[in-house]
Amino acid sequence: MTQERDYILGTHDEEIVRLGIQHRVWRPRALDAWRRAGFTVGQTILDIGCGPGYASIDLAGIVGDGGRVLSLDRSRRFLDTLETAATGYGLGNIRTVETDLEDGRLPETAADGAWCRWVFAFLKQPRRLLEAIAPSLRHGGVLVIHEYFDYSTWRTTPRCPEIEEFVAEVMTNWRSDGGEPDIGLQLPLWLPECGFEIVEMRPIIDIVPPGNFIWQWPKSFVRIGPQRLVSLGLMTAERAHQIGEAFERVEKTPHALMITPAVMELIARRR
Repeated sequence: MTQERDYILGTHDEEIVRLGIQHRVWRPRALDAWRRAGFTVGQTILDIGCGPGYASIDLAGIVGDGGRVLSLDRSRRFLDTLETAATGYGLGNIRTVETDLEDGRLPETAADGAWCRWVFAFLKQPRRLLEAIAPSLRHGGVLVIHEYFDYSTWRTTPRCPEIEEFVAEVMTNWRSDGGEPDIGLQLPLWLPECGFEIVEMRPIIDIVPPGNFIWQWPKSFVRIGPQRLVSLGLMTAERAHQIGEAFERVEKTPHALMITPAVMELIARRR
C-alpha cells in the first residue's frame, strides 16, 4: 500500500501532536482499564486503530520483551511515526500492520487482549470489525473499548453557542461521512451477539476548569478541528475564526467549566 489513505481529521503533523495530547490526558484511564482487564507481561495485545502509536508504546512496556503488540492502522504515515518512536525507545516487541479496518480482516493470532479507542465511531460498518476481533482473540481473551455514547454532552459553562453549534456540526459531518459518534450505544448490544461476555461497563465524563489538564483535550480539538473542516470545504474560515475566539473568551471567564463528551468504557471477554 503506497498511497496514504487520509482520515477525516487528517494525518498531518498537527494532528499527530493533538493525538499525543489526547493520549496523555486519557493515559491514566487506559492504564487502569488495561490493569482491570488483566493485560500483563508476556501477552500478545492488539492495538486496533493505533494511530501514531502512543498507546502501543505503553502496551509494549506492559507486555515486556517476552510479549508483543500488534499495532493495526490504515495510515502508513501514522505507522511510520510509531515505528520511528519504537526504534527510539529500543522496543522490538511492536509489529505494525497496515490494514483498512473497514475490511473486517485482522491478523490470524490467538491474542490475549485487544484495545480499541475511538475507532468504531469512524467506521461505516463497525459491527464487521467487532465480528473480526472475536476470532483474533483466544478464548478468554479480553477486549477493552473506549467509545463515545453521547458526544453532545460536550459543552461549556458559561454556555457558548459557537461551541455548541460546532459540536453539532462535527456530529453532522461525522455521520455524513458514514460514521456514528454515539456508537457506544450499540456496542453493548453487539458484543454478546459477537461472542463476548461484558465484564465491566462504565461511563466516563468530566467537568473541569481551564487549569485542569483534561481541559487540554477538547481545547486541542477546537484548535485544529475547525481548520480541518475549512480545508475540506465544510466550514468557512470566518466561522472557524469565530469558534476559536468564542472558545478563548470562555477560557478566560472566571469559574468557567468544560463538560466533556460522554465516553463508555467496555471490558468484554471472548467466550
